[in-house]
Amino acid sequence: MTLRLGVIGLSPGNGHPYSWSAIFNGYNSSAMEGCGFPGIPRYLEKQNFPEDGIQGAQVTHIWTQDLALSKKVAQASLIPHIVNHYTDLIGQVEAVLLARDDAENHVQFASPFLKAGMPIYIDKPLALTLAHAKTLLSLQQYPGQLFSCSALRYAPELQLSPVDRQRVGDIRYVHATVPKDWNKYAIHIIDPVLNILGDQGTFSTPQITRSKHITSLHALHESGAQVHLSVMGDTPVPIVIDIAGSNGCVQLQFQNTFMAFKNALADFVAGIAEKSIKTSTDQVLRSIYLLEAGELQ
Repeated sequence: MTLRLGVIGLSPGNGHPYSWSAIFNGYNSSAMEGCGFPGIPRYLEKQNFPEDGIQGAQVTHIWTQDLALSKKVAQASLIPHIVNHYTDLIGQVEAVLLARDDAENHVQFASPFLKAGMPIYIDKPLALTLAHAKTLLSLQQYPGQLFSCSALRYAPELQLSPVDRQRVGDIRYVHATVPKDWNKYAIHIIDPVLNILGDQGTFSTPQITRSKHITSLHALHESGAQVHLSVMGDTPVPIVIDIAGSNGCVQLQFQNTFMAFKNALADFVAGIAEKSIKTSTDQVLRSIYLLEAGELQ
């Protein structure tokens, strides 16, 4: 039986309703060219659909704040049904993709589905403060109902292989960089760095340094590793994680957007089928703790 998914969009600058839906459904190549996010059709055209898509699930319904926009996304990503209000998804789909990264609105959009007991994937960042994150987590009707992370956590190229771990040894220093702004993009390095550190251990009170273009966070992890996160604004840099340890150092660089999205979405769907927890409360709160420390007011 195919799992029916509903997608909620669209926030400014975020093309995830297009890309996430296409990873399940395939896409209309000519319509996708007009999506307004030129990178999306470029990485989609490198895939073979339906083979490279996610099997066993389909985005069947969409809501956005504008009917014309909903029709545009639906045409590009082959979504058959449009609803007039986001709560209309209840009863028509089994799970929801909240594909908006305006974290300040996540409680509003997610609450009805959490209260209804529906699994929901909430786009990064889940929240900008621990208080809002705890509010969302408290609405879960069962552990693991809420899934949220940066998809870069699932990027194979941002994970330490067994060979890399031997090459590094005991991790002593991690420095990660990402472009754009802190509130929406810091999570793209926070989540994979925490994954590398094992999603365990506390941090010292983070120290924040800001210049006109760059926000940096420095904190000491319980393991003894120093962690330095730099969000570079309009400075053109790749997403890179440098790791130094007792044996040596490695550099990891993000490259494959499609695979990161696919892996994260597939794990969300797997969690539903397995009735397992894919995003733990501790993992979420550890990420939001660092995010809130550097939040741009």
